[in-house]
Amino acid sequence: MSKDNGKSKDLPYRLGVGAVLFNAEGQVFVAKRIDTPGDAWQMPQGGIDKDEDPRQAIWRELKEEIGTNNAEIISESPEWLTYELPKAVQKTVWKGRYRGQKQKWYALRYLGDDSDIDLTADKHPEFSTWKWADFETIPDLIIEFKRDLYQDIVATFKHLNVKD
Repeated sequence: MSKDNGKSKDLPYRLGVGAVLFNAEGQVFVAKRIDTPGDAWQMPQGGIDKDEDPRQAIWRELKEEIGTNNAEIISESPEWLTYELPKAVQKTVWKGRYRGQKQKWYALRYLGDDSDIDLTADKHPEFSTWKWADFETIPDLIIEFKRDLYQDIVATFKHLNVKD
């Protein structure tokens, strides 16, 4: 076990956004990351570019990650939510500059068809496959170090009536 002398706590959080994309049945879009082994899923999320507003970032991230941003924002997290990277990967992810992410999450209603979703739309795809899942089960599908974050996301948006 390596000792970090608290150094990771000195690192800043990377600012990011995340999308809880609901379909007409009230299920949520999740996908498997190409670079993560095992059976871990996640919702679309990513960093905020310099001089980019979080709402601009969520539209860009959706387009890059799933090939479409045909959706409408129905809610946003009142607070920024965080997660910490495990010490074992902290030095390699984002070149070791961040301890984790601080994210603004948005709940969105998907307005497109399943056929509009294209995980290969961007020249650097992040996901290998995707599915719709029941919202309450999302924390169980997520990589372990993001589970607390995803429990916070479910608690934040569980009140929404998202079924058409």
